[in-house]
Amino acid sequence: MIIGYARVSTQDQNAELQVDALEKAGCEQVFQEKFTGKLRERPELSQCLRTLRKDDVLVVWKLDRLARSLKDLVEIVQDLHDREIGFKSLTESIDTTSSGGRLVFHIFGALAEFEHDLIRERTKAGLQAARARGRKGGRKRAMSDADVTKAAAMLLDPNLTKKEVAEHFGVVRTTLNASLNRLKKG
Repeated sequence: MIIGYARVSTQDQNAELQVDALEKAGCEQVFQEKFTGKLRERPELSQCLRTLRKDDVLVVWKLDRLARSLKDLVEIVQDLHDREIGFKSLTESIDTTSSGGRLVFHIFGALAEFEHDLIRERTKAGLQAARARGRKGGRKRAMSDADVTKAAAMLLDPNLTKKEVAEHFGVVRTTLNASLNRLKKG
């Protein structure tokens, strides 16, 4: 069975162009979605992927209709391949049901992995450079060491609760507890 998937990002857009192209390509069923592509979990895409069976073919009008990143695209198509389902993109002329199409897609996959490795290397180098300048990575602490010391002193007063002390410093009780534990360990 040949199944199509069409997606537009906003309610103002229309998927007719995509649907027409998918039907012309022989799609027996077309799943349509008006949903941002930023999120991987999209209701119609999920339904479409569950519907596909061995030897079916998923057809999209353009690669960016299926996924927002190359990594996401490679994961989806690899899942289809593992389930023995073909994939076609009409605009880019990619067809994983042929050996040439599989080759092109494997090159895409290699490029995605290469891009991922480059990002990881740049991130590591940036963190090392920051450490060399005396900066630590991570989120800024909600309570300074001085605030934690003051909070510990305030908690010696039996009339004050942890909730009240936490509110005084503009944090929640769990943050106060974590900060107090940090003070004890340090």
